[in-house]
Amino acid sequence: MLPPRRRKSMSMQPVILQQVLAANPAPHPHQRLHVAIISDGNGRWASSRGLPRSAGHRAGAEVARRVIRAAPRLGIHTLTLFALSSANWKRPASEVNGILRLLHEYLLTETSHCAEEGVRISIVGRRDRLPATLREAIADSEAVTARGSRLHLRLAVDYSAREAIYHAACRFYKVTELSPESFSSVLAEVQRGCSTDVDLLIRTGGEQRLSDFLLWECAFAEFVFLPKRWPDFTAADLETAVEEFHKRERTRGALPDAVAG
Repeated sequence: MLPPRRRKSMSMQPVILQQVLAANPAPHPHQRLHVAIISDGNGRWASSRGLPRSAGHRAGAEVARRVIRAAPRLGIHTLTLFALSSANWKRPASEVNGILRLLHEYLLTETSHCAEEGVRISIVGRRDRLPATLREAIADSEAVTARGSRLHLRLAVDYSAREAIYHAACRFYKVTELSPESFSSVLAEVQRGCSTDVDLLIRTGGEQRLSDFLLWECAFAEFVFLPKRWPDFTAADLETAVEEFHKRERTRGALPDAVAG
């Protein structure tokens, strides 16, 4: 027979188990989210502090690192960040080149770490206008991290959703099976990355528009617009946005369960 003290310990096991489960909740059964972020406000953040716009982009790059690290524990399986719009070529060359240098630095310094952490890197958008050295770094990063299954990190660079849809439509007439699914496959080829529906789109910086970002994929996305600028965005903000997403009832045009029942 066990001594009384041992029996007391066993009787406490259900309580201890409940405490452990409360501290480490199981992942949401449907959490394989695709979250897309328009990381707006870098330049304005810097200007408001009397800093050059390049300082805002560098601060934003550090925020991106923290968001990427936080994403998997929030049930995010795919994370798409809008790094450079095709429309951004209208900006001063010094600013665009600075953004491209930051991307190049990220790929050179973080690729090995991403591979170790199970993060797959993909670049979405045009590549023909990017510097040759950056194109080489992109190809290397995609190859090294190709087996990553914990998080699919998609960086939209020189990206325009309208342009991608246009080029996909030009190819689409050759496809024998005409369906939204087959068009998505063609679009994925044009974008050089899988084209999956976005569950949650977050935009920082106070603006409330898509700005030619993932127009096809955001057909049924939930939107969260935040006034704070991207360099002020935190992992806690990402978690709050995901929590807000789970509070919303997503019917995709059908009746809510309560009404349908």
